[in-house]
Amino acid sequence: MSPGALTFSSVGKKSFMAVSGILLSLFLLVHALGNATIFWGRQVFNAYADTLHSLGFLLPVFELLLLSVFLLHILIAITLFLQNLQARPCRYKVQKNSGGRTAGSRTMPYTGFVILIFIVVHLGDFHFTDRTLPIADIVKNVLVVPLSALFYIASMAALGLHISHGLWSLFQSLGLNHPKYNAALRYGALLLTVILCAIYIFIPLSAMLCDNFLL
Repeated sequence: MSPGALTFSSVGKKSFMAVSGILLSLFLLVHALGNATIFWGRQVFNAYADTLHSLGFLLPVFELLLLSVFLLHILIAITLFLQNLQARPCRYKVQKNSGGRTAGSRTMPYTGFVILIFIVVHLGDFHFTDRTLPIADIVKNVLVVPLSALFYIASMAALGLHISHGLWSLFQSLGLNHPKYNAALRYGALLLTVILCAIYIFIPLSAMLCDNFLL
């Protein structure tokens, strides 16, 4: 198979999906570590945000690259989803949990849609907003609203369900699987998912339950 044909084949699309998934997962990890500075108080959190903005033109360049990776991930996901529907137009009457099927794998398209909605709302809340306010005040103003906090918690739960399967499947898509270490990869992906989601969920949860949040 020629390189061009391989690129547009199902295997090629899954490989691109895996690579874009790895890049997005790295972003989620770095972003979670940065967001975790919120637990050290508003001064530390504001200092973290100021450090990012001090990068100058590099920051919008990174944001553009991240957007490109994200759009590529969505495009390939939609293409593979439609191909799967065409290959199996009739749903099975009985859903069996064989072949490694999990709640995460069965709900990938739906959790992906929830994540897309979340990103649009998230950008509106924190990126396309009054940038003259300190980031700690922006976060506090959004998350002290109970409905907003619950939306963020539910969205992060959907993210956890999504990446619980995505992190594991990307190793398979890249051919990095072997019976000797498949269990370690699976539990490692699950552990990373739990850590990421715990950080992301605990922030809006703290806003709901702690009166001194970011004071």
